[in-house]
Amino acid sequence: MEETIGVTSAAQIPKQRGEALLDTAVRYAEERHWDVFPGTWLESAEGAEQCSCGDTACASPGAHPAREDWATQATGSATVARRLWQKQPTASILLPTGRTFDAIDVPETAGFLALARMERMELTLGPVTCTPDRRMQFFVLPGATAKVPDLVRKLGWPPAAIDLVTLGEGTYVAAPPTRFGASGAVQWACRPTAANRWLPDAEEIISPLAYACGREARR
Repeated sequence: MEETIGVTSAAQIPKQRGEALLDTAVRYAEERHWDVFPGTWLESAEGAEQCSCGDTACASPGAHPAREDWATQATGSATVARRLWQKQPTASILLPTGRTFDAIDVPETAGFLALARMERMELTLGPVTCTPDRRMQFFVLPGATAKVPDLVRKLGWPPAAIDLVTLGEGTYVAAPPTRFGASGAVQWACRPTAANRWLPDAEEIISPLAYACGREARR
């Protein structure tokens, strides 16, 4: 059963329950052709959950790469993905950026404001995640990291003045239903569907994102 948190009709967040990480990782590789790789996971220790990396002060418990060569471990093969999660069924699902997509990362409040504006503007959206640390990540075509700073400047914002980060080659995002410590799970604000298989270019959605982040900055 899925529950949704209504924000706008375009921004409903399904709470995914009871879905095996293995099945989900395989589906991302098989249906979306996304590279996937297993990250760390949560372990019970003295009545609490902590990251499998063993660092009690871990900044992203249960949701970061488990090995340094994660970029070479990432696979687009459903068969390999199944084998990887069979070894560690509770491993987080991480998606490398800069390959089939980049991601534009913004604060949650700005992200929902931008989603509402995008809906009114009838813009085409790709998948969008919402993380337990109150960030939203908008999937766009690769190459956004090179474009976004200049696009933001053209809209009248110094890039350093607003909380808008582009994730490209060498970075990654955590995919639903990966859990972040005690905070909850990554969820979809806009789910992957057949309609959003073709991602927008960063240029198509940067205006409402920069506007929303600019409003946040003024606060």
